[in-house]
Amino acid sequence: MHEDAATVIALQALGWLAADDELFPVFLGATGAGAGDLRARAVDPLFHGAVLDFLMQEDRWITAFCDQNGLPYTAPQAARAALPGGDVPNWT
Repeated sequence: MHEDAATVIALQALGWLAADDELFPVFLGATGAGAGDLRARAVDPLFHGAVLDFLMQEDRWITAFCDQNGLPYTAPQAARAALPGGDVPNWT
């Protein structure tokens, strides 16, 4: 996957998270982002990775996000691998 396509998926994921009243505050707390600075951080490829890292913590989040956006369930992982830091192995 090319980084541009990965960025689109990360921004879709950010929008999906922002629309969930229960999950969005958890995301903000986990990333240290504030609701007020999301616009500035939304252009940062490292933040895109953080969005996808958060999303990939729960299978149910991945399936809900992908189902809503018509994406294969492997899309978030492929997008994460295409972004900066995505080539680092995850040992968890």
